[in-house]
Amino acid sequence: MKKQDKRFMQLAIDLSIENVANGGGPFGAVIVKDGEVVATGVNRVTANNDPTAHAEVSAIRAACQKEGTFKLEGCTIYTSCEPCPMCLSAIYWAGLSRIYYGCNKQDAEEIHFGDKFIYEEMERPVSKRAIPSENIMREEALQAFRDWKDKTDKVEY
Repeated sequence: MKKQDKRFMQLAIDLSIENVANGGGPFGAVIVKDGEVVATGVNRVTANNDPTAHAEVSAIRAACQKEGTFKLEGCTIYTSCEPCPMCLSAIYWAGLSRIYYGCNKQDAEEIHFGDKFIYEEMERPVSKRAIPSENIMREEALQAFRDWKDKTDKVEY
């Protein structure tokens, strides 16, 4: 671990502590590129009534807006806790290059922020998941995919 890694992780931790005092969840995230902070985020799920307002997702949204891109290659995310499945997916979709985290998922489980059930659900066949899912109107829905495939001026991601 480099000195700057410790500094950015401490910033994520400080954000998480401050966010608890401000009515948010105990999570903070910092996105860094070339040794400079690009964006930060904190968990505002209950404060904003937004189940997607996790620290990492909020930081990714802010960084993408600031950088004017949907890809954050070359960026590192420092997060006060190991990313949940949604945040981990967002990190991969955004193309971040590295993840540093403080608390782990077992620590989160101990304070009732567990994601174990989501990981388990993802492993189950669709027909066995807790939320019923049914594949309907596939042929009609495929039209958008055909249009996308044929589009010559699309931006791949």
